[in-house]
Amino acid sequence: MLQITDLTYRIAGRTLLNGATVTLPTGARAGLVGRNGTGKTTLFRLIKGEAVVESGSVGFPAKARIGTVEQEAPAGPTSLIDFVLSADTERARLMAEADSTQDGARIGEIHARLSEIDAYSAESRAARILSGLGFDQAAQQRPLESFSGGWRMRVALAAVLFTEPDLLLLDEPTNYLDLEGTLWLESYLARYPHTMIVISHDRDLLNTAVDTIVHLDQGKLTVYRGTYDQFERQRREKQALAEKSRKKQDEQRKHMQAFVDRFRYKASKARQAQSRLKALAKMEPIEALVDGTFRPFHFPSPEKPLASPIIQLDSAAVGYGGKPVLRNLNLRLDHDDRIGLLGSNGNGKSTLAKLLSGRLQSCDGRMHAADRLTVGFFAQHQLDELSADLSPTEQVRRLMPDAKEAEVRSKAAQLGFGIEKADIPASKLSGGEKARLLLGLATFFGPHLLILDEPTNHLDVDAREALVQALAEYEGAVIVISHDRHLIETTVDRLWLVAGGTVVPFDGDMEDYRKRVLSGDDSIPETAETITITANRGDQRRAAAQKRAELQPLRNRQKDAEKRMATLQSKIADLDGRLADPDLFTRDPAKGADLSRERARTVEALAAAEEDWLEAGAALEGATG
Repeated sequence: MLQITDLTYRIAGRTLLNGATVTLPTGARAGLVGRNGTGKTTLFRLIKGEAVVESGSVGFPAKARIGTVEQEAPAGPTSLIDFVLSADTERARLMAEADSTQDGARIGEIHARLSEIDAYSAESRAARILSGLGFDQAAQQRPLESFSGGWRMRVALAAVLFTEPDLLLLDEPTNYLDLEGTLWLESYLARYPHTMIVISHDRDLLNTAVDTIVHLDQGKLTVYRGTYDQFERQRREKQALAEKSRKKQDEQRKHMQAFVDRFRYKASKARQAQSRLKALAKMEPIEALVDGTFRPFHFPSPEKPLASPIIQLDSAAVGYGGKPVLRNLNLRLDHDDRIGLLGSNGNGKSTLAKLLSGRLQSCDGRMHAADRLTVGFFAQHQLDELSADLSPTEQVRRLMPDAKEAEVRSKAAQLGFGIEKADIPASKLSGGEKARLLLGLATFFGPHLLILDEPTNHLDVDAREALVQALAEYEGAVIVISHDRHLIETTVDRLWLVAGGTVVPFDGDMEDYRKRVLSGDDSIPETAETITITANRGDQRRAAAQKRAELQPLRNRQKDAEKRMATLQSKIADLDGRLADPDLFTRDPAKGADLSRERARTVEALAAAEEDWLEAGAALEGATG
């Protein structure tokens, strides 16, 4: 279906694709993955013909229909259902012709073709897609112009899904969706009948909806069969094997070079030295695979936990302009709670988050917060509120007005902004860098409660995993709103459902919630009206906290192995430098022999440290599922 051959493309002097080659058969459902900025969106533009190929080729059947979501949100007075129906241009053209033509034979041909393309069920299919993406029947009849940009982007997605193109290209389709829309899209794409390529950092979507992973790294495309988790496992194994092979080859090269340097000018050894020179010249170097691990996040824990509850709501209500959005809130939040908020967009999750963070006041009932409670709050809209002209260093300096310049820069570096990025204005940072900066500022003083409202939209897969790790190590209370199911499953202990103008506990896991969403069940669970901390819930939190504590030794073991590996690699480099002295064995043979034995022992120790690192990583992966 799609054949990319030796594709090369440069932009502004930077090579994004360098001899990239990949073949996808008809019906493949592929996830295109790679670090932010590697050129994934550019590859889509090349496939669509919106950018000119520098060299190489992109090929697919001449009559293949390509479908993609345009960057600009649709607008106008057209109703949602009519806009989606109009996306099938052949159907619209044939329907119009059927109404206007008087030719009986042509009318027969038209209706035969309409039947062939299943045109008569089009309205019900369009309605099902819109419903899955969060539009009820009444909303489907409203004009596009009555919705915000984010909701109109959902309509654009519905339109391209409705047309079922031969090659579907989706670039981060979940960015404008809530969790419910994301779960529906996962299920829909898993059954997509044609060829599909989706750019996504959503691990669950890549595990559910695709059967192939195409990895874009260092300008090359590599195909892995299977889901994202299978790809990650294969990539780690490939990295470990390549690193071992590279180190072994480096040892061979150094040994041969030492022989050449020592004996090339001695007549009795000249021929052997020349032979080794030729072997060195022909030895293709094994390139080290670049470690794409995202720089870790670090969220300082509160210096001293507060007594529970840190927040108590009794029959409270909250809303805007005196009009409640949520009522009858009877909530208790303890210092070690990890809670995920569920519910469709518009039900009030962000409103509840603002209430708990103190950004909104209750308009009825009672809310009590512990004395000295501090809250770290992150929301996507804050990306646009960063002072555009201030650099990360200047943003940090505002929080450390009395600190020395070195201390300010050290703190900025801890947030992930070293020399290269420390003085760049926020307006010139990428979306992921802005998110990193905001997360760092929100957690700067070690808050007792951390509220994250869609923190992953601009983070790639590695960055999301780094966020999971940081939250596991953070010791305060956490509330998460996210369409990333993996983030919720790995960071929270309890689920609250925001629906029907109130909040109730959801007694199930994310798989139960997925089934609920896909079944169309929007009822409010018949549970107690108050959310209290029962002994069972307390046991759940303690068990989750115990699990995090049990995982910490594995993380410490990994870090310790990394430190030992760095120390041993440095020691080997030092020994190699000393052994490279061509006169060493002539001047002091015993010393040379000692250094050689020491180097051999160090290499063995390094191999043991690497094995320890791999074992700890495998154990950690198994423990976290």
